[in-house]
Amino acid sequence: MRANLPLIIATVISSAALAAEQRLEDVLVTATHLPRAGSDLPLNWASIGSEDLLAVEHIHINESFQRIPGGWISRGNGQESLTALRSPVLTGAGSCGAFFVAADGLSVRAPGFCNVNQLFDANTEQAQRIEVIKGPGTALYGSGAMHGIINILSHRPGEQLEHTVALEAGPHDYYRGKYLYSNIHGAHGVVVALNVADDGGYKHDSGFEQQKVTLRHDYQAGRFSTSTIFSGANLDQQTAGFIQGYKAYKDEDRKKENPNPGAYREAQSYRLQSTLSLELDEQNSLAFTPYWRNNDMEFLQHFLPWQPVEENGHESLGLSSKWYATRGALDVISGIDLEYTDGWVTEIQDQPFSPNQPAGVHYDYQVDASLAALWSQWEWDLNRAWHLSAGARYEYSSYDYSNKAGDGPACEPQATACRFYRPADREDDFKNWSLNLGALYALGDSHSLYTRLARGFRAPQTTELYRLQSGQRSADLDAEELNSVELGLRGETGKFHYELGLYYTEKDDVIFQDSNRHNVSGASTLHYGVDFSLRWDLPADFDLAVDGTFARHQYDSDISLLGSSGDIKGNDIDTAPRRFGSLRLGWDLHANHRAELEWVHMDSYYLEPDNNHEYDGHNLLNLRLVSQLTSRLQLGLRGSNLTDEDYAERADFGFGNYRYFVGEPRSLYVQLKYSLAP
Repeated sequence: MRANLPLIIATVISSAALAAEQRLEDVLVTATHLPRAGSDLPLNWASIGSEDLLAVEHIHINESFQRIPGGWISRGNGQESLTALRSPVLTGAGSCGAFFVAADGLSVRAPGFCNVNQLFDANTEQAQRIEVIKGPGTALYGSGAMHGIINILSHRPGEQLEHTVALEAGPHDYYRGKYLYSNIHGAHGVVVALNVADDGGYKHDSGFEQQKVTLRHDYQAGRFSTSTIFSGANLDQQTAGFIQGYKAYKDEDRKKENPNPGAYREAQSYRLQSTLSLELDEQNSLAFTPYWRNNDMEFLQHFLPWQPVEENGHESLGLSSKWYATRGALDVISGIDLEYTDGWVTEIQDQPFSPNQPAGVHYDYQVDASLAALWSQWEWDLNRAWHLSAGARYEYSSYDYSNKAGDGPACEPQATACRFYRPADREDDFKNWSLNLGALYALGDSHSLYTRLARGFRAPQTTELYRLQSGQRSADLDAEELNSVELGLRGETGKFHYELGLYYTEKDDVIFQDSNRHNVSGASTLHYGVDFSLRWDLPADFDLAVDGTFARHQYDSDISLLGSSGDIKGNDIDTAPRRFGSLRLGWDLHANHRAELEWVHMDSYYLEPDNNHEYDGHNLLNLRLVSQLTSRLQLGLRGSNLTDEDYAERADFGFGNYRYFVGEPRSLYVQLKYSLAP
């Protein structure tokens, strides 16, 4: 089937290029921070709206992200995850830096201090909408906006009162409660969103307790407005580690096995932001967003045989300022971003493992980080047919690192190859440009063709610079750069809607660990493929949706990569399936009842750089039913993995073993939602 990719693309394009009446009117906020018709923007984007979020009622963001073509949130145990967005599932200390994860336009974690699990810092379960830009972002976004942007938009006050409480139950002692209040009182809009979950866990000695809250207040007085948002999240998780052995996820006697019964993760995050906007006149307005961010995390590194405990955290203060100007058909958005962060990391091992992995303090350091950026994004409706887009961003970031443990190796002199090296105090700074240029041409009133060139970057993460191994005394790393070109087609014809995007991406100065466990720059990778989204409104109140991707992600340089035994140029990057996606058949049985059957397909993928070990892939069936029993009471039923397939949420090969996070068996979840509104 892989050889038929050109035929598949041609079929999709020919099916989509039919005559039509109207242009899509989906609104996108993420590109410019202003509501704008997404169909007019020359970039590839996707979204998960409130209706879809309410239909899925995800326990893990992975479930809703099946609706994003080209996107895959690989699920670990509990609430842990790894991200792929027009990319492989990226792992390692700085892998999370390749994606810009935001809440209401601001990064959920400070640049340089990302975490691969950072999506659990946001209240995605009660979001108004999740917007995704694939590929490098616009000039509004800096370090990290390489493979894409995930922006979680909080529930906003509506003209109509929303006041609901929901209770949910599922297998393995899973329970969740949600509360939502949303209303507008004169010039004031208020939202209170709270959800509390308790999961006993499918595997032995696993499960989690999680609480999230979002408080929002909007105010409008003439030309002045404010929007203030507080968000908090707390996670207390007992983490089940990989099970090991070839296809161990198919072994009934081992599925619930937990080789790391003492593993845990505790994480807290808080954000407060307030946007103050002033309309100067009909053509100019200003917006200032001061914000505060605080993150703390502690966890057992169960994926390492010596199992140390890591604690990390950071606190940030920042200001994002924007000037919006309209000059006829030209919209200009320019701004200055400033941020200061105080971050820290410790790693301590209780018990000795070997002379090279001793008990005691491995790392203990602090980093004071500063960021300043100047940027401008231009959107120009040249005429009825053409829309042009261009932007540039210059960003300066600096790290002031202070080692609080002894400089040098963390081992006794008899160690032959100490795993941990602590560099002396130092300062590092990075200066980077990002650019984007796009053009969209309207093919009549209903279809459009666009192209885009864009460059994104990410500065090295602090852990890549200062958490060194095997005697590396310093890491002189460059910022990663990603250059992308894409061609897209979108539109609608009658009851058929489509979006198709083809892309080719080169990533340079990729940071990796070499065979000596040194953090070095200089690798290159290639990423190219097509992702598509199709929607049909069928007769008899049926509807059909397809989201999919066909792609290749390859090593493009001769590098001595850790875990590789030879030349890997041209090989697939590990955990990079060439095909994946979902198909959903919906049925509105009645005005108050809806059913949706979902098929999720995951292709096979390689587990290590040499491409000698592979996961077979899987197919899952899920069913969702929502019924409005009375004017106030709603019943929701969700059945996952209806065929009870044996599968792995994530497969891996490390330390000489196949390793798997086991997918859960057939499960049923029941929710009752009651409206307190009169």
